[in-house]
Amino acid sequence: MPVTMPHELPARAILEAENIFVMSDERAGHQDIRPMRIAILNLMPMKVTTETQLLRLLSNTPLQIEITLLHTASHVSRTTSAEHLDSFYSTFDDVAHQHFDGLIITGAPIEKLDFEDVDYWPEMTRILDWTRTNVQSTLHVCWGAQAALYHHYGVGKYEVPQKISGVFNHRLTGAKSPIITGFDDEFLAPHSRHTDVHASEIEATGEVDVLAVSEEAGVFLAATADGRQIFVTGHPEYDADTLYREYRRDSEQGLPVPVPAHYFPNDDPTAVPLNRWRGHGHLLYANWLNYCIYQETPFDPAED
Repeated sequence: MPVTMPHELPARAILEAENIFVMSDERAGHQDIRPMRIAILNLMPMKVTTETQLLRLLSNTPLQIEITLLHTASHVSRTTSAEHLDSFYSTFDDVAHQHFDGLIITGAPIEKLDFEDVDYWPEMTRILDWTRTNVQSTLHVCWGAQAALYHHYGVGKYEVPQKISGVFNHRLTGAKSPIITGFDDEFLAPHSRHTDVHASEIEATGEVDVLAVSEEAGVFLAATADGRQIFVTGHPEYDADTLYREYRRDSEQGLPVPVPAHYFPNDDPTAVPLNRWRGHGHLLYANWLNYCIYQETPFDPAED
């Protein structure tokens, strides 16, 4: 079954061109089925790009998905038009009374700021607290993962000497979780961040298991035993050229950023990079939808 999205959403045309089946709100309303209600709190500056990347991964499932896009009311976006936000997004206050089967909280390019110095941190903490009661499972990505680990469990983040950027090899730790069903013992995934979290601090919570790590990039995946809190420090949703575009942007601004590691063929920045993480990205999101949401959520989310 497809992802249900507004007909005018820019991501729709992109996904249809890739032969990904999407459905309009009108057509979905004629199907006698309860779709999985998934919200996306999009904190990334290029919101249309992030929408498309996430919707692509969410589409790879037999379940029907109903998407609600959210943005923070306490921060004014400088890179996404007010028209786009007004047309396709809601704020937390708009949905705070609702229950969702799943929520994705994206990353944000603010890692070097202390959490309390982020202008929307009070709103963020309200949302994180709300997920405990109104969301079956929350998938936190990159800064979103760091923010949730800090708020819920007091796990700190640490600035690294050089940006962690590239496509890194990861291995499973041996901890058990349905979210890694079907994963290879070793797999690739992109990272792009200036800060890190420590596996020892995550394990010390007694509530969160580290599931996959990289010798070079650190923790990649962690989760609570009940699957209600998933933490992904990398970016399995990235397109093949996303790291290249970030590297070019930062280089043109004169920032001292490294060439993304293990990304360009032969480490040549003029070569065209290949997507070598797509399969595990799709598997991660399919497992999240199936094992953490569909198999666990009640027919009426308000009964949870």
